[in-house]
Amino acid sequence: MDTDNSVHNVIIIGSGPAGLTAAIYAGRANLHPVLIEGTSAGGQLMITTDVENYPAFPNGIQGPELVLCMKKQAQRFETTFVSGDVTSVDLSKRPFAITVNAEATYLAQTLIIASGARAKQIGLPAERRLMGRGVSACATCDGFFFRDKEVVVVGGGDTAMEEAIFLTRFATQVAVVHRRDRLRASKIMQERAFQNPKIKFLWNREVSDIVAGEAGTVTGVILKDPFTGEMALKKTDGVFVAIGHEPDTAPFKGQMALDEKGYIITQSGNTHTNIPGVFACGDVQDPVYRQAVTAAGTGCMAAMDAERFLEASDHSSGGCS
Repeated sequence: MDTDNSVHNVIIIGSGPAGLTAAIYAGRANLHPVLIEGTSAGGQLMITTDVENYPAFPNGIQGPELVLCMKKQAQRFETTFVSGDVTSVDLSKRPFAITVNAEATYLAQTLIIASGARAKQIGLPAERRLMGRGVSACATCDGFFFRDKEVVVVGGGDTAMEEAIFLTRFATQVAVVHRRDRLRASKIMQERAFQNPKIKFLWNREVSDIVAGEAGTVTGVILKDPFTGEMALKKTDGVFVAIGHEPDTAPFKGQMALDEKGYIITQSGNTHTNIPGVFACGDVQDPVYRQAVTAAGTGCMAAMDAERFLEASDHSSGGCS
């Protein structure tokens, strides 16, 4: 195993909008950050087509293009990018040790975790192929594109109800597909969904496939009754998968405070974790908003928190020691 004997001021884990914004701010503070990208560099924006709700782009911007712009800006401020996944960390003492691909180990006085969260998927080949082409995991991000269209929401929890209710602002009809005959959502969310005239429920149904037309966009779903095995085609313009999210916190379990769903717990009003010198930003600590702009905002906060921590610890030397 290779070890980089340099002790870096700050290492950032994750290359979505949170991690890249943290790199920009840390770089401008002359901290010479090291950013570990992960094999899915760029995060969820890399599978997002039109981003129309990020400030400064009146005509929208493609998700991968937005990531590239952020990366170029971080490179301008002397961020070092490392390809690969974090396979283990040692947070028991400073400097913290971060191992990439079980091969190289990097040392850091401060650590910013921006590893994000992944939307849980049904697991269909068509689901990934059609992501951004009628399949989505974020109504807030993509609902606008389904104005005056019919959509399907898959799920039965609070997330699914929130997505369905939000989509009624745009869609003519929202069909909630749930594999049981009752919802798992809280009573208040159930009541709101049941009272909305645009929402209908398809009980005891599973999405067994997603159908695309000649244009390569979603035209329907194949629904299966799990009890009888009966299959039926339902025409739809979009499929929103709302079966939850999973934070990418596997390397940190047992070493820092996580909530019951695995999200990193940060202090109210800042990005401090329960370990001094370790900060978290973006979706890895945010199960509520999950937006590129909020992730970027907390990335800024994490870099500023790390800079202040280093100043207080007398480690802000302006480069790698």
